[in-house]
Amino acid sequence: QVQLMESGGGSVQAGGSLRLSCTISERTVNTVVVAWFRQAPGKEREGVAGFVISSGGTVYADSVKGRFTISRDNAKNTVYLEMNNLKPDDTAMYYCAAGIPKNYGAILLSRSYNDWGQGTQVTVSS
Repeated sequence: QVQLMESGGGSVQAGGSLRLSCTISERTVNTVVVAWFRQAPGKEREGVAGFVISSGGTVYADSVKGRFTISRDNAKNTVYLEMNNLKPDDTAMYYCAAGIPKNYGAILLSRSYNDWGQGTQVTVSS
């Protein structure tokens, strides 16, 4: 079972930056993709970015392209989400997830993942 723990959330003003961390404890089965999702109150969970462990390939939602960067530190077994130029619409609970999506098109779909962290809150004020 893969265990994930997020950290780094907080409150910032619009235009500010935050870096989220997802530390992964992997006991069994290789993790193929680690992805970040977010969910705002009253809205569905939305895929934000995904990182393919074997290739280093990345996938981003259109809403965050050019502002967010996902990366991995192998030594620390941690996946980061660097968020720049934050907007009030980015306010949400952010979750990381690990799993084996069927293809690139499934990387930002929540149903592709069985292992989830507890989440970290990001609040952006105008």
